[in-house]
Amino acid sequence: MIVAGTGSGVGKTSVTLALISAMKKRGLRVQSFKVGPDYLDPTYLSIASGRSCYNLDGWMTGECYVRELFVERSAAADIAVIEGVMGLFDGSDPVTPEGSTAEIAAWLNAPILLVVDAYGVARSFAALVKGYTEFQPQLNIAGVIANHCGSEKHGFWLGESLSAFGLPGLVGALPRGCFPELPSRHLGLVTADDRQLSESVLSALADALERHANVDAIWDIARAAPDIQAEACNEERVFCDKHVRLGLAFDPAFHFYYPDNLEKLEAAGCELIHFSPLSDKSLPEALDAIYMGGGYPEEYSDILAENSVMLDSIRRFAASGRPLYAECGGLMYLAQGIQRTNGERHELAGLLPAWTAMKDRLKSLGYVEVTLAEDSLFGKRGRSFRGHEFHYSELLDDPCRNTGWKSVYRMARRRDENVLSEGFQAGQVLASYVHAHFASRPELVDHFVSVCAAGI
Repeated sequence: MIVAGTGSGVGKTSVTLALISAMKKRGLRVQSFKVGPDYLDPTYLSIASGRSCYNLDGWMTGECYVRELFVERSAAADIAVIEGVMGLFDGSDPVTPEGSTAEIAAWLNAPILLVVDAYGVARSFAALVKGYTEFQPQLNIAGVIANHCGSEKHGFWLGESLSAFGLPGLVGALPRGCFPELPSRHLGLVTADDRQLSESVLSALADALERHANVDAIWDIARAAPDIQAEACNEERVFCDKHVRLGLAFDPAFHFYYPDNLEKLEAAGCELIHFSPLSDKSLPEALDAIYMGGGYPEEYSDILAENSVMLDSIRRFAASGRPLYAECGGLMYLAQGIQRTNGERHELAGLLPAWTAMKDRLKSLGYVEVTLAEDSLFGKRGRSFRGHEFHYSELLDDPCRNTGWKSVYRMARRRDENVLSEGFQAGQVLASYVHAHFASRPELVDHFVSVCAAGI
């Protein structure tokens, strides 16, 4: 079942969390998914379901990968709950369904629970739902949830209006303020942990949904979803038969990873060894390579800078010639340092010859396609992959100007004809703002693992 919305901010995440929690209270095994490239909502869905949440992204990965991932990860669950992105039809293109929740719903033939903001509307509510059901009529909008209702009578009117026009039934009328508020930051939620999303909060979400929605009807909609089959995607593989110890930066400052990326690395021969640049005093022993993902290093830049022993350990590792791959927040850590919005500077690893600076406004958000301009950790020149950018920082200097570093990415942003130089590499160190989805390009995974194993 897909929980979709008429737009951002209508309450999809709260409804999805409430639904997952209610189903778990009934003893069901719930597998969660999130449409799009977002890292933040999945942290909430993972805690609520007790399982890793996987991203279903049509633009980054394609239909075959989406179907295969969905079938494999939901096989051991009683119900799969997919949170949509933005409005139901919003995606990477203004004309086609590419990258949208609607695209995923069509590929999976999944029933849709449409969340609509009911504040200040009555009969117009039906007009809005009618437009959504007829815009792409092959989709199955199987039920409607009215969020931010003013009263019980208001919810009753909305249900009557839908019924009068033969529209999908109202399965929930949620009063304003019935859900506990979830903390937000930047464009979305903060990363979830057990303090922000405690058992009591999850229980309150489930109880509110049980009071104001027909959860039995929602469960019936989900059970009526047709089974889908997925064919194995054609994969170009060059398997590595060596065991690789891959250090994975993982703590409150670095934790943006797609779980299927990590699982593909493990399947290709990597043992993932977690370490914390915040609190550990040195790297784990006998690492063959390091992967530093994104997160919030700017929030902890003073603590990261104070951990000089770890910074020295990272520098020595890079000097040893072993592979070190850093994305977004990882790039910021490898840079000269981070300049906060108030001008305060914190020196960090100093490998990438440029400072990063935080901005008050979002610097970059969107899909990108990368073609390798040079041989790199992920493959030979000419290979390509897709990913996305999401960052508030920028490089203050060109790290490739008279430094020995070179740009190995030719990056094209979605709906932008300009091709940019990105992906900064020196020796076996590669740093980029791009969050790469390499699980859907297994040949890149195999090349990376082979490079990491070459020194063993």
